[in-house]
Amino acid sequence: MKNLLLASTSTLYKGAYLEYLMTALKELYSEAETICFVPYARPGGISFDEYTKNVSEAFQQIDKNVNGIHTFEDPEEAIVTAEALFVGGGNTFVLLNSLYQLNLLPLLRDRIFEGLPYLGTSAGSNLCGITMQTTNDMPIVYPPSFKTLGAVPFNINPHYLDPPTHSEHMGETRETRIREFHTYHNIPVVGLREGSWLRVKDEDITLHGVPKARIFEQGKAAVEIESGTKIDYL
Repeated sequence: MKNLLLASTSTLYKGAYLEYLMTALKELYSEAETICFVPYARPGGISFDEYTKNVSEAFQQIDKNVNGIHTFEDPEEAIVTAEALFVGGGNTFVLLNSLYQLNLLPLLRDRIFEGLPYLGTSAGSNLCGITMQTTNDMPIVYPPSFKTLGAVPFNINPHYLDPPTHSEHMGETRETRIREFHTYHNIPVVGLREGSWLRVKDEDITLHGVPKARIFEQGKAAVEIESGTKIDYL
C-alpha cells in the first residue's frame, strides 16, 4: 500500500518552504509525530545540518518533529524505525550516489511498498521513478546505476518548463530533451510544472495542484492533463 506525495518543487514562487503543500502534508503525515528527513541531495551544497534545520522549521507549522537521517549512527535503523519519510530536493546524482554507497535503496523501497508515508520534492520525486535519467541536474558525481526505486511506473521531470513564446533561441527545450530520452528508452515521463504534485495511494496516482502536467510516451504525441486526472494507466 504505497502512500506517496511527489512534488515538482519544495518552494513555489515567493512562498515559504513547503508552504503550498502544507494542507496535503497534514493528510499525508496525519498518523506520524516524527518525520525522518533525508538531506543527501544537498541543494547548492548546503550542509546536512542546515538543510535539516530548514525542514524542521517548516514542519513546526503542522506540529511535526524532524530527525535527519545523517544523525543516526546506522542509517538503516533510521529507515526501519521511521514513522514517515521526506527526501528533499537538490542534485539527483548526489542523492542517488549517497543511497547506493550506503546500500539503502532496497530497504527504502521495501518500506515504501509497505505504506510508509513518503514526501519527495524535486530530486526526492525523481528517486521514485524507474530511473533518474530525466532529471535536470548536472552529473557532478557518478552513481553506480541510474536505476531508482520504481515506486511509480514512469519517470518524472520536475520543474518542467515550456519554451518561452517570444524567444528566438534557447537551445534545446525540455520537451526536446525528453524526446531524446525516448529514442533509447520506452519509459513514460511525467513533466511536472511548478505547483503540481502526484498523490500516490497504492496503485492510484492522481495529479494535484494548479498547473497541468505534460505526459510523454515513446512514439506518441505529448498530451496535457488537468489537475484531478488519474495517471495510473501509464
